[in-house]
Amino acid sequence: MTQISETDLILNPDGSVYHLNLKPEDISDTIITVGDPERVEKITNRFDHVDFKTQHREFVTHRGSYKGKKLTVMSTGMGTDNIEIFLNELDALVNVDLATRTIKEHKTSLNIIRVGTSGSMQLDIPVGSLLASEIAVGFDTLMCYYDLAQTPEEEAISKSIQATTGLPFAPYAVAGSQLLKEKLAFDMLHGHTATCPGFYGPQGRTLRARNKSPKFMDVLNQFRQGDFRLSNFEMETAGYYALGRLLGHEVLSLSAILANRVTHEFANNPGEIVDDLIQKVLDRV
Repeated sequence: MTQISETDLILNPDGSVYHLNLKPEDISDTIITVGDPERVEKITNRFDHVDFKTQHREFVTHRGSYKGKKLTVMSTGMGTDNIEIFLNELDALVNVDLATRTIKEHKTSLNIIRVGTSGSMQLDIPVGSLLASEIAVGFDTLMCYYDLAQTPEEEAISKSIQATTGLPFAPYAVAGSQLLKEKLAFDMLHGHTATCPGFYGPQGRTLRARNKSPKFMDVLNQFRQGDFRLSNFEMETAGYYALGRLLGHEVLSLSAILANRVTHEFANNPGEIVDDLIQKVLDRV
């Protein structure tokens, strides 16, 4: 078996993976993820008990039990660059023998559920909605570095968005887990998510720095490919879906819609909307 080098898979002196600071026994097979480290405890405060906690940088991990279900809650920070670190090291915990640095013959597929916040880019997706991302489109360049297989539909969406926006690269389009969507999001809105590589310029916001494409959100709002349209935007989902496919994990992104860029409305009760999403996930997972 080929051994993974010490520079490709970096381990801490205690044998934990480098950034997450975790060992295989520290996680369960179902992982709930959030961007904000402070939101981890907001979720695990509802657990029956928490039997493991650790933190390294923005990666906070709590493992415990909710109504008899073994769950792990982890924070990732923002952006697909963080998701790339998170998913590769999480996969290594279950599919690489860390002692021998070899890939295991029998693979483990994790259930990974992102519980996040998002903004709507369509008039008919109101503030306060809970939305499951069916397909995510990555406007970052992360997948330029990976050999991602896309379906013909996904490739067509990617090429059409590139042609419409004039971007110098084709955004990648990837579907999430149908299995998790049916289990967790049967009564939520379903949409297609734009994953942006930043919060300000890439999402059409302008403060003092001049925006090269100030109408970018308008272009995405109006984009159509048959019945396909973009419904909301955030900063992680496409990275989750692409790496989930590459590594063989079931991944679903769920978002509390806190803003609508068409009506310029922001929720006056964002905590309640997020709490509603958290409770639904815990009860259904």
